[in-house]
Amino acid sequence: MANINKIKKELQDHSDPIRAKVLQRFFKTNKGEYGYGDIFLGITVPEIRKLVKKNSDAGILVIEQLIKSKIHESRLLALLILVERYQRASDSEKRTIARFYLSHRQYINNWDLIDLSAHKIIGHYLLDKPKSILYKLAVSKNIWDRRIAVLSTFYFIKNNKFVDSLKMAKILLSDDHDLIQKAVGWMLREIGKRSIKTEEEFLKKYYKIMPRTMLRYAIERFPEKRRLAYLNNAVRQ
Repeated sequence: MANINKIKKELQDHSDPIRAKVLQRFFKTNKGEYGYGDIFLGITVPEIRKLVKKNSDAGILVIEQLIKSKIHESRLLALLILVERYQRASDSEKRTIARFYLSHRQYINNWDLIDLSAHKIIGHYLLDKPKSILYKLAVSKNIWDRRIAVLSTFYFIKNNKFVDSLKMAKILLSDDHDLIQKAVGWMLREIGKRSIKTEEEFLKKYYKIMPRTMLRYAIERFPEKRRLAYLNNAVRQ
């Protein structure tokens, strides 16, 4: 079974100081930025996925040590192991993993960590269950809680269930953080891929008051004429 020292060594062996500096800037780790204090080793996601395969048998205590690490790639590795574990788990094991995820979400504190895991664990788990926890997270003061809430609904969208994503978008219409605006716009765009009518019904009601970043993400794939109509406030309700 994989142990923490072995995994730490494997992570270090794949480190790239030059790439790490680039990632530190990309993920906004300077003081006052959303990723302040995050430490990167400079490991690519494909390399992390290879480590997932090698360490998929890691015990929950090892995963917990990884997810609590100050090193970004350690936390990402922990989450991707959880995703892999969740996909082959029994119903009771899925419940345990989902609860573990939510109880450790203070460490799931950057957008890539959330985007690669939330819908695959929390979204899948809640598909046919009450979703009150998502609405609680959606009004949290913590940006990462709000992003988890939005991205979890991606799994619902993939199953052609749009109601919760649209409710979430309405709740977050006035959110002032661009990472939430982008996430909501992205989910609206994903709805549009499956039902353009549903997306436009929502947009026609709210596009004039939603942040421009949110709107731009939502209409990114629209035909140019239609996209410009939204941007110029020229779409009739």
